[in-house]
Amino acid sequence: MQGMSRVLITINSRQDEETVEQSLTGQVFQKDKSLYIRYEEPGASGAESIRTLVKVTQDELKVIRHGEVESEQSFRKGEALSGFYRSPYTRFAMIAHTRELGVDMQGFTGKIHWEYELEVHDVISGNFAVSLTIQEEVHSHDD
Repeated sequence: MQGMSRVLITINSRQDEETVEQSLTGQVFQKDKSLYIRYEEPGASGAESIRTLVKVTQDELKVIRHGEVESEQSFRKGEALSGFYRSPYTRFAMIAHTRELGVDMQGFTGKIHWEYELEVHDVISGNFAVSLTIQEEVHSHDD
């Protein structure tokens, strides 16, 4: 594994008309020809946090989540790729129909954006747009 960089990640996610923004710290590293972005999302009240790993290649994105929620979903523009979602209460397969996928990274900083329809049990359950903005973590020094 080559160098790892600590970063600030701003996640904007829109489901249909509802938008949520989160700012989290994480790490970015490169392994082979893939870029990996790792961060933790706080869990629902009192629940354990969810560890998320985003694998970025030239034309595909894979989001893997571990914790109280386990899920894996891949995105490739113009394709329908299967994945799964699992929690203590339910589990199901899902298919992401990816309309847009844009990766604009310079080293360990930049922006990743994707839009997709999510299909669950043969029904479209929503339209999603997600963007990750990745910035180097700035350390302040008290002199």
